[in-house]
Amino acid sequence: MSRETYPLKVNGEDHEVTVEPDEPLLWVLRDHLRLTGAKYGCGEGRCGACMVMIDGTARHSCRVAIASVGDGHVETIEGLGVNGGLSPLQEAFKQHTAFGCGFCTPGQIVTATALLRSEPNPDRNRIIRAMNGNLCRCAAYPNILAAIESVADKTSGKDGS
Repeated sequence: MSRETYPLKVNGEDHEVTVEPDEPLLWVLRDHLRLTGAKYGCGEGRCGACMVMIDGTARHSCRVAIASVGDGHVETIEGLGVNGGLSPLQEAFKQHTAFGCGFCTPGQIVTATALLRSEPNPDRNRIIRAMNGNLCRCAAYPNILAAIESVADKTSGKDGS
């Protein structure tokens, strides 16, 4: 295959990258744009460590070829802060100690942000279903759930991020 140049909008900023069409978005973000929040976990879209949002939908960036992003807007953990600080959900993860080693945390927060933007006040079962594809080797699941629920309770109609 030959390398091609792709326009890419990430966290509100326009970029151009020259890569192979099948280059995973994860590697473009990490290697070309130096956005290292999304992590390589399994490479198969099963662990959630690489989660980003494309047009508001949580996606496994390890499984998305750069050529398929098109004119979609990509949001990474680096773009979720508010006015240079943490988003309410990021703050809740901190307050609830919703992390162990922190490796999965960016993917957890991105997935939960996508959920709360589309469904501001999900019940516990809905949160669990939405987060099901995000693994935490440290087993911080009760704290992750508590953090998400605390923000969901406060948003009731806001964007949750």
